Amino acid sequence: MTGIRLTAPAPGWAIDADVVVVGSGVAGLTTALRCAAAGLATVVVTKARLDDGSTRWAQGGIAAALGEGDTPEQHLDDTLVAGAGLCDETAVRALVTEGPGAVRRLIDTGAHFDTTDTGAIALAREGGHHRRRIAHAGGDATGAEISRALVEAVRSAALRTIENALVLDLLTDADGRTEGVTLHVMGEGQHDGVGAVHAPAVVLATGGMGQVFSATTNPPVSTGDGVALALRAGAEVSDLEFVQFHPTVLFLGADSEGQQPLVSEAVRGEGAHLVDASGTRFMLGQHELAELAPRDIVAKAITRQMHLQGTEHMYLDARHFGAAMWEQRFPTILAACRTHGIDPVTEPIPVAPAAHYASGGVRTDLRGRTTVPGLYACGEVACTGVHGANRLASNSLLEGLVFAERIAADITGATAGPRTDPGAPRRAPAVDPAGVRTVPLLTAESRTSIQRIMTRGAGVIRSAGSLTTAAGELEALQRAAAEEEGPKDAVPGVEAWEATNLLLVSRVLVAAAREREETRGCHWREDRPDRDDAAWRRHLVVRITPDRQPVVRTTDSAAFPPVRPGGSADPTDTAPPTRLRTDPADAPEEP
Repeated sequence: MTGIRLTAPAPGWAIDADVVVVGSGVAGLTTALRCAAAGLATVVVTKARLDDGSTRWAQGGIAAALGEGDTPEQHLDDTLVAGAGLCDETAVRALVTEGPGAVRRLIDTGAHFDTTDTGAIALAREGGHHRRRIAHAGGDATGAEISRALVEAVRSAALRTIENALVLDLLTDADGRTEGVTLHVMGEGQHDGVGAVHAPAVVLATGGMGQVFSATTNPPVSTGDGVALALRAGAEVSDLEFVQFHPTVLFLGADSEGQQPLVSEAVRGEGAHLVDASGTRFMLGQHELAELAPRDIVAKAITRQMHLQGTEHMYLDARHFGAAMWEQRFPTILAACRTHGIDPVTEPIPVAPAAHYASGGVRTDLRGRTTVPGLYACGEVACTGVHGANRLASNSLLEGLVFAERIAADITGATAGPRTDPGAPRRAPAVDPAGVRTVPLLTAESRTSIQRIMTRGAGVIRSAGSLTTAAGELEALQRAAAEEEGPKDAVPGVEAWEATNLLLVSRVLVAAAREREETRGCHWREDRPDRDDAAWRRHLVVRITPDRQPVVRTTDSAAFPPVRPGGSADPTDTAPPTRLRTDPADAPEEP
């Protein structure tokens, strides 16, 4: 434990549960539904509306070996290649073997995927896949359909939800075990102001941290809150330097900031070509799959062409699709392009890479457990070892599904029934309020400064010089926040908390990126252009000290280190499961 918390008012209200799930994407809602079905009192906390997370923005689909002739082994091979030597094969094998069943259970939950004339699931192909194995919905609205189905299931099951709530910090008991979270409801939820949900199991499913950069495909809520909370709670993160920049994001101008429209990889999967202003295809000869090479390779090729030609973007040419195909297969992308004055039916689409997906995150084992007892992580916020140095296209939704089910199985396996009396007293907190170290908050304006520092110094192309500069500028922001006095002091509130979370996540990301002196996957060091397996086919694990300084350690091999709650490696993976309130050891003492 670090004893670090955000500066915030004390909770003014509290509710009790067995499980609190933070996040309402595919990972969070799947976990919540499984826990509730087992009879556990489950609360879902989400930063916006239930259907307003990252899942709804997913266009391409969900990858699984569902097609004739396809196998989990082939899916595994493609995933390992994309991960550039850093995937944990055991985790990938769990993903690809359990994936088809998880997708079918999602269909049973109510999700409707596009089908062929024979009624079979229609499968598309994306970068890095040697087979068509991407199930999609509404052409290019897969995430929206999955979100719709899960939200309806949550509402039908009458799960307790707290919307418009920003999670602040983890609560722990005197033994360092999870006891719930503090959160702030932003005026439209069931409670006002700062409160607490007390639960012995907390599942972080908070999504990504794309808002660390100026231009991203992530929604505005993706400010790295889950990773920041976990770090302050003493958890370890891994592989945070591997941020995937999606190659084909609609280019809206060099100064465009915030969430940018995505042009799905599935467009290239259906035969679109990447070209320069003269119409020349530049991916030919660069990879056997050309435009369908893994994302890191395509993003680097586009960036390289932009630098060579002195331009700000390249083009994606799919005019040969024709109007009918655009309208049927990619209606969402077509509408987004036309909104910005571009008609893909008659002209190439200007595209450039933008921050898209965090391959690393809070370090977990195969049951989603972190190094803090009772704290789980799932989906983009987690680092399970599945993605390695670069996520394979459309594996993210599948990872959320598969590991959500694994987390729920671990939590529900720890109890035989619902919690005890919700009014029962809890054990004493681990840290006396007088001993808590509060984090100086940044002003809302700092958010833009952080994003520009990260984009310049830790974007698609990095170097020792750019990362050193970024680290110095981020440290200066932290010092300024600690030393700020007078009326410009940041006051507790959503914008200040988000900016403070972004700063912590950025500092840890840069610390890892400075350490990894090679180019691998989606981490591209222009001063270290080669992959160095002898020195760097291994993981970087980061935690923070009580004074908020990142401490980076390197694993001994490419094997993803096992997790034992408490922070050390456990080759036998025999850590005890989370104890819920039905366990005799957790029964309150008589007053």
